[in-house]
This record gives sequence, C-alpha cells and structure tokens, in this order.
Amino acid sequence: MDSVFIQISVLLAITTVIAFVVRLFRQPLIIAYIFAGIASGPLLLNLLEGDHHMYQAFAQFGVVLLLFIIGLNLNFRHLKSIGKVSMITGVGQVLFTGSIGTLILWILGFGWLSALYVAVAITFSSTIIIMKLLSDKKDTETTYGRYTIGLMLVQDIIAVLIMIGLGMFAIQHAEGGGVTNTIVWLVAKISAIIVLFVGLSKYVLPRVLDRISNSSELLFIFTLAWCFGAASLLRWAGFSLEIGAIIAGISLSSSPYQLEIASRIKPLRDFFLVLFFIVLGSEMGLSNFSEVFVPGIILSLFILIGNPIVLYILFRWCKFTRRNSFLAGLTAAQVSEFGFVILFTGRQIGHIQGTEIPIFTVVAITTIFLSSYLITYSERIYEWLLPVFRWFGPDKYRQSTKPVKKYDVWVVGYHRIGRKIVETLRAMKTRHAVIDFDPHVVKKLRADNTPFYFGDIADIEFLEGLPLGSSTMIVMTIPSIDDQINLIKHVKKINAKVLIIANSYQAPDTRLLYEYGADFVMMPHALGGHWMAAILRDRAWNKRTLASLRAEQELAGNA
Repeated sequence: MDSVFIQISVLLAITTVIAFVVRLFRQPLIIAYIFAGIASGPLLLNLLEGDHHMYQAFAQFGVVLLLFIIGLNLNFRHLKSIGKVSMITGVGQVLFTGSIGTLILWILGFGWLSALYVAVAITFSSTIIIMKLLSDKKDTETTYGRYTIGLMLVQDIIAVLIMIGLGMFAIQHAEGGGVTNTIVWLVAKISAIIVLFVGLSKYVLPRVLDRISNSSELLFIFTLAWCFGAASLLRWAGFSLEIGAIIAGISLSSSPYQLEIASRIKPLRDFFLVLFFIVLGSEMGLSNFSEVFVPGIILSLFILIGNPIVLYILFRWCKFTRRNSFLAGLTAAQVSEFGFVILFTGRQIGHIQGTEIPIFTVVAITTIFLSSYLITYSERIYEWLLPVFRWFGPDKYRQSTKPVKKYDVWVVGYHRIGRKIVETLRAMKTRHAVIDFDPHVVKKLRADNTPFYFGDIADIEFLEGLPLGSSTMIVMTIPSIDDQINLIKHVKKINAKVLIIANSYQAPDTRLLYEYGADFVMMPHALGGHWMAAILRDRAWNKRTLASLRAEQELAGNA
C-alpha cells in the first residue's frame, strides 16, 4: 500500500512539473498528462510496472465519470434552438472524417477494423478544449461560437450512439448464438432498460433529489452512487460500464440540480482522467515508434487541414459568411479525449490490440498543440488569408450593394440586447436598420419586416457599401471587441460626429473602446447592478414589489 501511495505521489509530482511547462506554451493540460504517462512508462522511469491492473481500474473510473458528465450535459434544447445547421455540419463532418480517415489508414496497410476504429476516434473534436478557448476569447456568444457549440453537441450525441453500438457488439460477442436470437434478446433488454430509467428519471429521481438537495455532501454521495450503481446494473445486464454511465447522466440531465451535480463531480472526474491519460501515455514506447510516428503525422495533417476545409464548405452551404465559416472550421482542427475512450473500449472488447492507441496519442498531441494556436489567433489568420479569399470575388452571402435608403440609427447585432433596442426604435418611429451575419437571425428580421443588411463588420468592403457616415447613431451589441474597434475606426474616418455606442463585459475592454473613439460603452452587468441598486433604494422591500418586477420581466420576455 505504501508503494502505491508513493507511486501516485511521484506520478502527480511529475505531472505537475510537466503541466507548468505546458502552461507556459498556453496549451491544454491533457498534453501534460500524456507526456507524464510517457515519462512514467517503460520508455523512461517505468513507474507503473507491477501495478498496471490497478491503474487500469483507475482509468476505468475516469472513463465512467467522463461519460456520466457527457450524458449530464447533453442539452437537447440548445440543439433545437440552433436548428438544422448544427445537424448538417456535425453529421457531415463526422461522415467526411470517418470515411476519408478509414481510406487513408487502409492505404497505409491497416486492417479494415483497426482503420475504422482509429478513423472514428479522430472524427470527434474536443468540446472541453474548444469551450475553454472560445470562453477565453469571449466568443461563445458570437455567431460562429454558438454554432460551433451546437456542432460539438451533435458530435457528443453521435459519440454516445457509437458507444451504445460498441456495447451491443460486446453483448453479441459474449453471448454468441444466432443473430436473430441475439437481436430479439437485445431489443427486449434495451426496452426494459428504457422503461426502467425513464420511470426512475420522471417519478423517483426528482423526489429523491428534492429531499437531499439541502445537503451538498449527500447530493455528491448520491450522485456517485447513482452513477456507479447504474453503470454496474447495466454491466450486470450485459451492457458495458460506459453505456451505463452515459444513461445515468442522461437520466439527470433535465434535473434542476444538474449544474450543481456537474460542478461536484468534475474535480473527481479530473483526478481519475489524469490517471487515465497517464496510463495511455505510458503505452508509448521506442519499439513501435517508427510504425506509430508516420501514420500519426499523416492523420494529424488530415485533421488540421481536412476538418477546417470540410466545415468551411458545409457552413458556406448553409449560407454563412466566409469569415464565420472559416472561424468555425478552424475550431475543429483537433481530436477529442473521447477518441481515447472509443479505442480503450474497442481494446477491452477485443476488436483492436495493436498500435491504434499510440497512433491516436501522436495525433492528439500534435493536433491539440497546434489547434490551440489556430483557435487563439484565428482572426489574424483569416486577415492574413483574406487576399486569397478575395480572388474568388465578393462574398455572395453578404450584402454587397449599396442601400438606397439612409437610416438615422444602425443597430449592429440582433441577439438579446439588440432586439430590445430595435423594438424601442420601432415604437419611436425612428428610421433604423440592423446589421447581422447570422442566417437564423436574418429569418426573424425578414419575418418582422425589419430593415437589415447581412454582413460582417470585420469586412471593410462591406462597411464601405453602407452609408454609415450619414447616420446619427450606431449602436453595437455584439461581444467581439476587435470587430467593434474595426467599425469605430471606419466610421470616425468618414464622420467623427456620428454617435457610437459600443458593448463590453470587461473593464479593460471598455477603456480600449473609449480610446478608439466610442462615445459610450454599455456594460450589461454594470447596468444590471445599477438597476438593481435603484430598485432597492426606491422601491419597498416586500413581495408585492418583487411580484411586480417579475410580471414586468415576463411581459418583456414575451414581447
């Protein structure tokens, strides 16, 4: 026991040191975990020798908790709100990467089953990494950011279906017998499980959670018991632990306590995932390095180049601007931690047992490292490539002709704040028009008979086609600071008297916008705080006041 404790302590110390170095290069920590595994494996320190089965069990805990949280976070409402675009791009990208990846590996001499497993593993992009980098750039509420998140959700759903399919393969392999009998027995078991878990999630779990939610410790213990209990139940029924973990998460995904549960489980998940990636990294060795390196680099180039291109084409087909299509495509130029889970499961079933995981490890390290910079500097890369895009002429999915009519107020961005401003301008009978580059928003504007121009304010050619200098005021509600600065600089050159209202969520960004010439910068959080402070100062503190505010809020939400 002491040796195990010392081993884990040394592993964590090595991982921490490598993580510090990795963070200096602004890289996701998953790379540090894999490198720590390589350093701890037979290649260097060989710390895992003798206790490999124990570490495999730890890795299994990490997989179960990861899949549980994936099921917990499946947001079908968000998928419905962004319509068919995310479905088209998500399914299209998975089919392209999976099929072409299989062909590449087959050409390289892999068997069809190994090629298929690795190709499927590389189809998925890392939701964790993409969400982190988009949040750092404050791009989660931009058009390309919202549709990229929808794309990730579609990938998660496909990944869940693949895991269920692998579980079915495992059942057929274990039970043998005729195909017909296997299918009938499988359908019967799936039907019973669906009925059981739907009933529990609808009638039992809500009541239990209501009773224990006042104790965060009890909620944490119950969640763990539910996760591992459901996984074990499905394992007893002949399915895999992974399927049980996903179903356990989905059964709690609609709970009002979903966010609290996820926040409690994530630290434990992260600890076991560290060990999971260390175990996978430890399987890299010099003996198979030559047969792993070349396929890994070829697949990495395919992901770094092929995924952005196919997503660019799909988003353009859905009538997105060049810039949005390019930025969305660039986010998917890496593989996901879920690919490790798929290959890990395939090895347990017995479908693969060669160099598939080491090859995928090379792909993961390469693509995650490079794509982090691609996402961080995506706007600069687009500006650098803009002359190439212009070879193909004007962007046909943006307004390119000069509008005949002039407007007193231009509203840039129709999402949330912009919609309320437009409603006020319409009530005031002020001549106004909206600038937006979200095709979904354009449909709403057209249905409401609101004057609009579909385009990207980062595109100088587009701005030059608009009579912005003859307006009285421009109101920007978009989150991108760089795009707002671009418009401010353009307008100030034409007519410095035009009033410009910008939008910011951070004090440093607010100061920057003022430096470039904004006349006023909205800070929604600060404005909300001032509004609440005024309510507390001027209104009575009673239920009648709060009921009145709630009625006003509901009326505004339904407007």
